[in-house]
Amino acid sequence: MAILGIDLSTLDLASITESIFFFILASIVIGGALGLIYAQRVAHSMMSLIFCFMGVAGIFILMSAEFIAVIQILVYLASVMLVVLFGIMLTRRQILEEDFE
Repeated sequence: MAILGIDLSTLDLASITESIFFFILASIVIGGALGLIYAQRVAHSMMSLIFCFMGVAGIFILMSAEFIAVIQILVYLASVMLVVLFGIMLTRRQILEEDFE
């Protein structure tokens, strides 16, 4: 029996589980990317970008590239996101009366 060109008789539990985890991580990455684009506030965009980076690191782990996953987390999440966060925090913004409503 073949579904989408995949012979189901050759699949074992490990490959099915790996496929399920891949689709979960891929949906996290796609959702994070869409949240990054459509978020109204910069802080929400950054949280979506963090989800996107963590999903990509998870996909690297599924591919048995643990070193690249660690570098992904350390370089992007620790340094780039920290610099962006400080840039946002240090940017002056006028406080309007609408913000308190």
